[in-house]
Amino acid sequence: MDLLKQLTTTPGIPGREQRIRALIEKETKGLFDETRVDAMGSLIGIRKPRVARGRKAPKNPVKVMLAAHMDQIGFMVRHIDDKGFLRLNPVGGFDTRNLFARIVTVCAEGGDLPGVMNPGGRPVHIASPEDRKKIPEVGEFIVDLGLPAKDVKKKVQIGDMVVLKAPTQEIGKMVTGQCLDNRVACWIAIRALRKLKRHDCEIHCVFTVQEEVGLRGAGTAAYGVQPDIGIAIDTTLCVDTPGVPSEERVTEFGAGAALTCMDSSFISDLSVLNAMEAAAKKHKIRHQRSILPRGGTDSGSMQRAGSGTKVFTLSCPTRYIHTVTESVHLDDLHACRDLLAAYLSEV
Repeated sequence: MDLLKQLTTTPGIPGREQRIRALIEKETKGLFDETRVDAMGSLIGIRKPRVARGRKAPKNPVKVMLAAHMDQIGFMVRHIDDKGFLRLNPVGGFDTRNLFARIVTVCAEGGDLPGVMNPGGRPVHIASPEDRKKIPEVGEFIVDLGLPAKDVKKKVQIGDMVVLKAPTQEIGKMVTGQCLDNRVACWIAIRALRKLKRHDCEIHCVFTVQEEVGLRGAGTAAYGVQPDIGIAIDTTLCVDTPGVPSEERVTEFGAGAALTCMDSSFISDLSVLNAMEAAAKKHKIRHQRSILPRGGTDSGSMQRAGSGTKVFTLSCPTRYIHTVTESVHLDDLHACRDLLAAYLSEV
């Protein structure tokens, strides 16, 4: 789990993916035949067919694009007041009920600064009953760096990246931490390609940018790659916890890799869905079909790039998504890795 811990503790919000991209470049050294970074900042690794000795590589191999977005939800500093408190602008979707009393990291040019994030206003001891019931908006939260205002204004500037800080750890049969969405997919892509020894297809593995703010990086990358098949790797909701009716369950924790039939951004190509499911059955890899009623993945932008692409999303079931306690079952994580490698070996 060392790689996953590094991936989940390296900051990288939409438009500020430089650090996580550098880590992935380092971890994938030697894995690809060539790599490049496109104009938006997506990292693209190309792997030519690797056929068995004595066989000829296909002249026109199927071109498969893997899209694993490397950005996480976070914030940018939008204001520094006269007392040195920071106000934030969200970059990605937050449920503000999960933002109370958090430690954050302010990624300033001169070095990272720890901070405390809380909503402004009266503390619970002197709050009115109405105040206690209110759920603050993101704009009402402040970050306290514990420094004099003059020092804050020297160290921090508008647009600096701010991320929540939390450890990644194993609890029971799951791994828990912040931004498993979508560093889990980066892990799956890297580990599947390390596992993959032979394949006839040409693989373009793209660690995409700005997915959390509109599936942006995958679309521009797909225009450049022009794949025959596009596979997004992502997390998906696992609402099998108390308080949610069974009919609203998207996936089941520990039941295997999720084969996403559709979400609000795309519909999976049936031939790719069937091929993925056939590979899972052949190699006895646990899997489950799923539909996500709301939310999108990089498949949505890949599908509409250029003249269009057959797409599919391979998802890892995740509890408590978009919090600092996002949790994935280790069996599901490994099933996604194994299934991706098995599918690519047979395209």
